[in-house]
Amino acid sequence: MTRRRQDTDVCGVTAAIGVIDGKWKTALLWLLESGPHRPAELRRKLPGLTEKVLTEALREMEADELVHRQVYDVLPPKTVYSLTGFGRELSEALAPLADWGHRRLERLTGSGRPVA
Repeated sequence: MTRRRQDTDVCGVTAAIGVIDGKWKTALLWLLESGPHRPAELRRKLPGLTEKVLTEALREMEADELVHRQVYDVLPPKTVYSLTGFGRELSEALAPLADWGHRRLERLTGSGRPVA
């Protein structure tokens, strides 16, 4: 796996967005807030997410120390993902942004304009 280049000469918001970029990472953070999940559970809860993309996203999130990967030595192999303390901290930091997003959607739907 190729490690993504981390530019340290950026603002904090850009650095934070850098670890949650992509279509699925925020949804994965949201699901993992409720507790550990196996990869198949995550895929079932996120229709349209392929196994390949899920694996890539979880590996990047693990490299960024947002999630912990626990592999159990059983047959068949069992893998469980959970948020790290750092990942939980990011999730908590994103909560006000999520609230803002919900208020924006309410404004858009309340004004009769379509939500894009």
